[in-house]
Amino acid sequence: MIPIGICSFVAVAVFIERLISLRRSVVIPATFLPGLKKMLRTNPNDKAKAIAYCRKNASPVANVFAAGIKKLDGSIESIQKHIEDAGQREVLKLRRFLRVLSVIASVTPLMGLLGTIFGMIKAFQTVAVSPDALGKTELLATGIYEAMITTAAGLTVAIPVLIAYHWISATIDRLVMDIDEMSVEFLEELGDGGFEAAPDEGPEVVTETTEPRISGSGAPVAAT
Repeated sequence: MIPIGICSFVAVAVFIERLISLRRSVVIPATFLPGLKKMLRTNPNDKAKAIAYCRKNASPVANVFAAGIKKLDGSIESIQKHIEDAGQREVLKLRRFLRVLSVIASVTPLMGLLGTIFGMIKAFQTVAVSPDALGKTELLATGIYEAMITTAAGLTVAIPVLIAYHWISATIDRLVMDIDEMSVEFLEELGDGGFEAAPDEGPEVVTETTEPRISGSGAPVAAT
């Protein structure tokens, strides 16, 4: 019961920490991308100022875009590659401590089962030591109680922790998808010259870009 109790406290602490860290206003501030686009339109060649803007924001989406801005004077493919690499690192940060919840959800029922085995051993040991105990339920009650309560405690901890794990995973997947869409939009506008303050020079030339995809399972998937 003591290890099960410790697991329950750890699970609650991790769940609260992830709730605070995965708020949309923390991961994807609403004002970040519009501010970045405005800055790049005003100063398209000032990478240092744009990177400083991202670092000041210090959100996961800002870290992803900062990696691409560092290669702003390079090719679209180079910018895409740096965005994908940064995206992979940020997804791993978002999924931090989820393995702890997964382990707790898997281990606590086994701890309860182990307690059940110990309780049954105690009950049968009582019968073995005292031949009269077989007909006296009060002598067996302690072992049977221990067997039942540990199983119940293990399941009581494991079920909500498993639900919390999948809920947090789904939240991360939604955030990653939004970051992915923002990075695609950013590269498309960049490829079309959307951040350059230059006059029109004849027909518009559409530059085909590959779209970065940040995998919700924790790693970016390079587009083909």
